Amino acid sequence: MTLAGKTILITGAARRVGRALALSVARAGGDVIIHHAHSPEDAEQTKAEIQAMGRRAHVLTADLQDPALAAGLISQATAYGPLFGLVNNAAIFEPLSWEATSLEAWQKHLAINLTAPFLLSQAFAKSLATGTEGRIVNILDWRALRPGPDHLPYTVSKAALAALTQSLAASLAPAITVNGMALGAVLPPSDGAVSAGILKNVPAVRWAELDEVCQTLVFLLDGPAYVTGEIIRLDGGRHLI
Repeated sequence: MTLAGKTILITGAARRVGRALALSVARAGGDVIIHHAHSPEDAEQTKAEIQAMGRRAHVLTADLQDPALAAGLISQATAYGPLFGLVNNAAIFEPLSWEATSLEAWQKHLAINLTAPFLLSQAFAKSLATGTEGRIVNILDWRALRPGPDHLPYTVSKAALAALTQSLAASLAPAITVNGMALGAVLPPSDGAVSAGILKNVPAVRWAELDEVCQTLVFLLDGPAYVTGEIIRLDGGRHLI
């Protein structure tokens, strides 16, 4: 599979999983628009690695908590040329129970994890020229499909994003496919807080390899256009337990 000649915008692409996704697109031959909010040095490093592969890369900065900045990101990206794909990866993930969830925290999670992907997807669809095709991939979480009491605003926002994925798949067909990846244990939290029992209910009994996540993304960006509205569970079977 190849993404040669195609440009993909990936939000939150400077660090961690987003960075791996950006590099995988470049390895598949694609050019990458790297979005970040607060990681300029990491974004520039990711850009340099992509350029070292002989691919084009550009960096855009926007705080997706601001709807105006989120909505304007597509026009900034298309200044470098037409987009083929959009990967809504940027998210915040806070371990908040219902008691600890303030209105501010609730609204922040919804703004970044749900409203921004909607605004970006809307603007992306409008940016495509008549007769051209595009792909949208939303990065979800296994929790979105099995909501529990932990990480309340995060889980609710991702569950809503799963619903948005399927709604947009129906709305934007046939020109644009819209799919999701519901991730399980991929990388430990950035704050280093790792539960000792995190793999207890994972049938695969291991963490996912970043390359497995990247392979799935490239498949959704370059695989059959007849696949749309799907949410691939990349969680080692965690959703079954």
